[in-house]
Amino acid sequence: MTQYQRVLLKLSGEVFGGGRVGVDPDVVNTIARDVAEVVRSGVQVAIVTGGGNFFRGAELQQRGMDRVRADYMGMLGIVMNCLALQDFLEKLGVETRVQTAITMGQVAEPYVPRRAIRHMEKGRVVIFGAGMGMPFFSTDTVAVQRALESRCDAVFFAKSGVDGVYDADPRKHPDAKKYDRITFDEAIGKGLAVVDQTAFTLCAENKLPMVVFGMEPEGNIPRVLKGERIGTLVEAG
Repeated sequence: MTQYQRVLLKLSGEVFGGGRVGVDPDVVNTIARDVAEVVRSGVQVAIVTGGGNFFRGAELQQRGMDRVRADYMGMLGIVMNCLALQDFLEKLGVETRVQTAITMGQVAEPYVPRRAIRHMEKGRVVIFGAGMGMPFFSTDTVAVQRALESRCDAVFFAKSGVDGVYDADPRKHPDAKKYDRITFDEAIGKGLAVVDQTAFTLCAENKLPMVVFGMEPEGNIPRVLKGERIGTLVEAG
């Protein structure tokens, strides 16, 4: 028995690249093994990935590119990560569907929430790609929106280099305090930037629990998705 029946896992694009541009097959294979373990335990899993290992719209804009075009490029980078993760999951015998917000019928299904729910009920992992399909939306916000539409019990943000929510950036402030539990109102009021503020607000308005945890050490993904208390739980007050 686990604490959650259906969950959404948000993975950053940088994780897929192992700190470099492109996809690191060893890293993706490790993520796939962890997700497969969760699925085999009976938990229904949806995933949203970022695309920062290929393109980040805001950064390309700073270098002179039109923000709208840069964001669309980022969405296509996300789809590449989705297909890589799908491939490794299916090699492990886990049925997987990629649904994209931008129609690309040769490689993925269109985003249809009811169909995504049905896939998960059948034990398939659903990976949501191409962000929201619109510029100016972060994948943090997309993760919460997809979790709400697919009726997930909680949304999980896997972070690299930080293991929860702190009162300051622990990479800049070694004495920063980590929260085991915090309310959305507190997180928003303190301006904590571990995830996008819009994502915090969406969760708060819909009373969707959020867990922020670190990717390290290996095995944290199955531990937290099965209900083990690691990282920081963010919930309504």
